[in-house]
Amino acid sequence: MTLTKKTESRPAPASWGLAARGGVPWEYAAAPEATDHISLRPEYGIFIDNEFVPSRPRAWFEVINPATEERIARVARASRADVKRAVAAARRAYDTTWSRLAGSERAKYLYRIARILQERSREFAVVETMNSGKPIKESRDVDVPLAAAHFFYYAGWADKLDYAFPNREARSLGVAAQVIPWNFPLLMLAWKIAPALAAGNTVVLKPASTTPLSAYLFADVLLQAELPPGVVNIITGPGEIGMELVSHHDVDKVAFTGSTAVGKMIARAVAGSHKKLTLELGGKAANIVFDDAPLDQAIEGIINGIYFNQGEVCCAGSRLFVQESVYEPLLEKLKDRLSTLRVGDPLDKNTDVGAINSAGQLAKVQELVQSGIEEGADIFQPDCELPDRGFFFRPTLFTGVSQSHRIAQEEIFGPVLSVLTFRTPEEAIEKANNTPYGLSAGVWTEKGSRIFKMVSAMRAGVVWANTFNRFDPTSPFGGYKESGYGREGGLHGLAAYLDLSPNGTR
Repeated sequence: MTLTKKTESRPAPASWGLAARGGVPWEYAAAPEATDHISLRPEYGIFIDNEFVPSRPRAWFEVINPATEERIARVARASRADVKRAVAAARRAYDTTWSRLAGSERAKYLYRIARILQERSREFAVVETMNSGKPIKESRDVDVPLAAAHFFYYAGWADKLDYAFPNREARSLGVAAQVIPWNFPLLMLAWKIAPALAAGNTVVLKPASTTPLSAYLFADVLLQAELPPGVVNIITGPGEIGMELVSHHDVDKVAFTGSTAVGKMIARAVAGSHKKLTLELGGKAANIVFDDAPLDQAIEGIINGIYFNQGEVCCAGSRLFVQESVYEPLLEKLKDRLSTLRVGDPLDKNTDVGAINSAGQLAKVQELVQSGIEEGADIFQPDCELPDRGFFFRPTLFTGVSQSHRIAQEEIFGPVLSVLTFRTPEEAIEKANNTPYGLSAGVWTEKGSRIFKMVSAMRAGVVWANTFNRFDPTSPFGGYKESGYGREGGLHGLAAYLDLSPNGTR
């Protein structure tokens, strides 16, 4: 993409990029993660009844590495008949096996899965990075440990459901249809499958077409854990296969994470049925910095809030609101920090920003950035060299942004930050809530009373104080407005997979 208007860039700051003697720029030696311990199949069939089987009729699509544009594997493209097979297997396993197991027995399988994920963490981290494009240090230090933690957490609740929900009779729902996105393939899988199994349900999971390999590697974990056949089934295919799955008459629970547009389609498809539904959709989070905030700490929170995972995060802090009195010093620090981010090979342990997940998503990011330029915003991008191949985009910062700009209203899902200003807390609240989304937000201030005021006034499901993008399996996550409804994580996430009738009503 050619940037044509109000473009600013700068090299890395001298204090970071120059050696003490001779003014020679420092360079990081390459630190690539080894891949020789990874054994991926050239082809993957769909996973039904603990077996990889061909789709009917046989059809395939290719899975590529977004950092190299090279093919990694070929994956079966499921059909309507395959959806029926998968749901039938899940129903059979629910009726004959899984729902009849004591909670303590279900917990043993969940603990086993969690331990295997830990034992194979290096393998999962590499596959996650190769398939999604995210930096290996994020896969290694965030995605895989959190995925294992979710299975550990919900394993602990599997035999305590009646204690978790006093005066309620906790009963499983049946078959859960789960559709997950491409930005956190393994973590979203864990968010969905762990509470479903702990509650006594069986699962049919559809991962995103661009990132199915973590799910199929997880299928190998299920075999290793000796999970009964049919308890978890995995099918792959385009969006219409996901719609076919959630619309199936024998599905009792639907869980979807993805775009607001698709979420609305699913809500319409499920309306009027017996199915229980949770939707975790898009976001346009506000990250608010007050004049008493510790600026250096806030800078790191801002960077983590929007450039983590290339900005491909539904709760990314993509709108930065800065109190006017600290706008200039914060902006200067932010630009300097942005210039130190390393963009490149996701498998290099030095990389901060990896590859955008697909060519289509890269084109969307480029189009929205160009719209920001055309609407008069000022763009800043660090002066860094991008790899010759792969779907890469420079970390980007816009100033001179108004509330009406597309970059301030639409979810970009890329490493693009819009910076706006405010004078009073009331103005910050009004601007922060001026969006159709309501998933997350951040507040940076030394005053506890101000934090409580902001949290109570902001229409966001999660509000972080003096931090950003912090997750824990014990804490619920979800949104308001067009960011969806229902919660995942914590007891709220477990309740979504249960029928909680008052005692004595059945």
